[in-house]
Amino acid sequence: MKFKDYQKESRKTALYPNQGKNFVYPTLGLAGEAGEVADKIKKIIRDKNGKVDKETAKEIGKELGDVLWYIAQLATELGLSLEGIAKENLKKLFSRQKRGKIQGSGDNR
Repeated sequence: MKFKDYQKESRKTALYPNQGKNFVYPTLGLAGEAGEVADKIKKIIRDKNGKVDKETAKEIGKELGDVLWYIAQLATELGLSLEGIAKENLKKLFSRQKRGKIQGSGDNR
């Protein structure tokens, strides 16, 4: 599936207040779902000695799907395409790699 198809199709399932003029709702949802992913990883460390089994990986995959959904809705609210975001992100990362700036901190390194 292509990013543009996912963004378009996932929008059909979006139901929240002031849809089309509300970037706050998907931002909060994104933070919540990312927290659920982090919590599952934490429990792998605590309960499974850091080893990921297939069932747990599948459950994390479901949460990552929710993260993707909220990213798609936020992008749509902001008039951005997932495809454009992905392309720009790779451009940035390859530029950093070429300049030896993958490590370190700061948005504009």
